[in-house]
Amino acid sequence: MKIRRVGAYGICRDEAGRVLLARNSALSSFPGLWTLPGGGVEQGEHPDHTVVREFEEETGLSVRVDALHTVTADVFRLPGGELEHTDRVVYDVSVTGGTLRPEASGTTELVEWVAPAHFGELPLMPFTAALLGQPAAESDKPDGEEESARPARVQRFGAYGAATDPNGRILLTRIADGYPGAGRWHLPGGGTDHGETPEAALARELVEETSQHGRVTGLLGMSHRHDPAALGPEGVPIDWHVIRVLFRVRVDAPTEPRVTEEAGGSTAEARWFTLAEARGLDLTEPAARAVARIATETAS
Repeated sequence: MKIRRVGAYGICRDEAGRVLLARNSALSSFPGLWTLPGGGVEQGEHPDHTVVREFEEETGLSVRVDALHTVTADVFRLPGGELEHTDRVVYDVSVTGGTLRPEASGTTELVEWVAPAHFGELPLMPFTAALLGQPAAESDKPDGEEESARPARVQRFGAYGAATDPNGRILLTRIADGYPGAGRWHLPGGGTDHGETPEAALARELVEETSQHGRVTGLLGMSHRHDPAALGPEGVPIDWHVIRVLFRVRVDAPTEPRVTEEAGGSTAEARWFTLAEARGLDLTEPAARAVARIATETAS
C-alpha cells in the first residue's frame, strides 16, 4: 500500500550555530532517530503555519518563518510494510519566545541544541542528515503496487514553474474545459507522483504540457488552496487541499509550445507571452503572482 503525506520542518540555529533537533519517541514510525522539528500538514493548513504550530508543540518555542530553505521528497517503508511518500517543506526559522521543553506524549520525546561537530554522532532521519550535510540512506523505490483508493479527503502536492526564455517571455498553459478554472491561463506544472521529487515532477510536467525543456534556477515560494466542497472524478464530492511549490525556471532553447498526449485533458494549449501580453490575460492567482514577480526581476 502507498501512502502520501506532506510535512513542514524548520532549521533553527542559535547564536552559537547549533541546530535544534528532536528525537522521535516510541509513538513515531522511526523511534530513536533525530529529526528537524516539524510534522504533517493538516487538511486545509498552509505549510507556513504548520511549522510554527509543530515547533510550539514539540519544543515549547515560538518561531517565525524567515525563509523557505528547500523542498524535497522521499519514500520509506513503514514498520507495517506501507510505502510512505513524504513531500517535505523545509524553512529557516528563528526563535521569538517560549521555553525549550520536550513534547508531552507525542511523536518526539527529547529536544536539544546540537553543534555541527556532533551531527555525525546521532542517528538521524535521512532527510535531516542530508540537510545537515551528513551521509543519508537512500529513499526506497516504489514497487509498482496499485495506488490506494482515493479518500474523501485529498491532499495533493504540486510543483509549478515560472518559466521564461532568453527574450523574457513567460510560458503559460490554458486550462481545458471541464476542469476548475477552465479558460484561464495557468503556470505549467502539476502533482508529484509517488516517489517523485518536486524538481523531477516539474521537468516531466513541462515536457507533457508544453514540450519545453527547462532548468530550475531558484525556489520562489509556497502557496495552497483548500476547497472542502470540491467535485472530484465523476462528480464525487471531496475535501480538496492542494499545496504548491513554485520554482523559477529558465528555458534556454525555446520552441513552439505543444501539449503532448501525456498531459491528459486538463491542458488545452500552451503559449509564450511577453509580460505585457500576460498582464492582459485571465490569469490564475499563482500565474498572476509569477508575472508580477518576473516583472520585478526585470525592473531591478
